[in-house]
Amino acid sequence: MKKQSNKIRAIAVIGIMSAVAAVLQFLEFPIPLMPAFIKFDFSDLPGLITAFAFGPIAGILVSLLKNVIHLLVTQSGGVGELANFIIAAFFTGTAGLVYKLGKSRKGALLASLAGSFTSAVAGIAANYFIIYPIYYKIAMPEEAILGMYQSILPSVDSIIKSLLIFNLPFTFIKGLIISCICFLIYKKISPILKESKVQRMSKKGK
Repeated sequence: MKKQSNKIRAIAVIGIMSAVAAVLQFLEFPIPLMPAFIKFDFSDLPGLITAFAFGPIAGILVSLLKNVIHLLVTQSGGVGELANFIIAAFFTGTAGLVYKLGKSRKGALLASLAGSFTSAVAGIAANYFIIYPIYYKIAMPEEAILGMYQSILPSVDSIIKSLLIFNLPFTFIKGLIISCICFLIYKKISPILKESKVQRMSKKGK
């Protein structure tokens, strides 16, 4: 009975966190010294919190559902959402898995570092082999995208170099920033996510 209750609660939290993540995904803003199509948002935060609370699969589901919601208003033909999902899934999935193996402050730190690093590396591979080639065909030629990088750093002469110089550190630092916010709020909201109202009232009565 308790196991079923926890499962229902996890499903409810995943749904709520996906909605919050979808809203946060709209609140994106450009970063100085980065191409205009690379923007920062905090939409991975709900996924990371969910991954810490209920495991890596839950975090990945939040990453998936927020992008499914965002497809309703996509301006990239779904390419941007696919890229966001791949990077977010590696971030939340890796962090959730590492934290599951060691639920402690040190474990959370290692999980965040692992998630940030893995998502940064996965982002390079996904963009170079999947996302950008699709984008070349439906939106913008390779030369135009490379030109956007070169307008910031003229010495960059290839897409792979652009990804390594710009996208890799951006994704890694983004993961660290979101992880820091998670550290500040997770301990306070974790009991709310995991416990039912009846359980919390029971504890208060003791």
